[in-house]
Amino acid sequence: MVSLNTPLCCFGLKAKPFNLLGVDDELWTLDKIKGDKGLLIMFICNHCPYVKAILPRLINDLYELKQYGINSIAISSNDTINYPEDSFEEMKKLSLFQNFTFPYVFDESQSVAKSYDAICTPDFFGFNKDLGLQYRGRFDSTGRGDKPPANNQRDLYEAMKLISSTQKGPKNQFSSIGCSLKWKEVN
Repeated sequence: MVSLNTPLCCFGLKAKPFNLLGVDDELWTLDKIKGDKGLLIMFICNHCPYVKAILPRLINDLYELKQYGINSIAISSNDTINYPEDSFEEMKKLSLFQNFTFPYVFDESQSVAKSYDAICTPDFFGFNKDLGLQYRGRFDSTGRGDKPPANNQRDLYEAMKLISSTQKGPKNQFSSIGCSLKWKEVN
C-alpha cells in the first residue's frame, strides 16, 4: 500500500463531465447529480483502509450535507483485476450493506479519474453550484484512525457547508491522505 497526499485546491477549476454506471444500475452524469448549492465528487474504493476508517462518518456527513443543497457521488476507478474487492459486484454489496444515500459509480476505463487528476482514495473534490472547484482536502483530522479525537476537525463537512452558504471554499485546506489509485497495467 502506497500512501499519497493530494495536491491542494486549484480554485475555480471546472468539474469534468462523466457518464458512469452506478450500483443502482442507473447512468449518472454531472448534470444529473449536481446539487442546488454544490457537489462533492469523491474517489473511493472498497478495500482502502483509509476509506474503511472514515466510511460510517462519511456516510453520515453526506446525508447531512444533502440538507444544505450539496449532492454527492462516489467514484471507484481502481483496477479490479489486481484488486477484486473493488469489483462492481463488491461495490454493490458495500453500498447495500452500508446503506449509501448517494450514487456509487464505476469508472471502469479510469478516464474520469485521469480527467480529475485523482491520485488516491479518498480524494475529495468540492464544487460550488457553478461547478467550480472550491475544496480539495482531507475528510477530517483523524487520518487513518477510526476513532476521532475530542477536538476532531470535520474539514470536509465544514468546507461543504461553507460552499453551500457562500459558494466559496475555505482558504486554508489540508491535503487528503490515502492509498494510491490502482491503475491498470498497460500492455
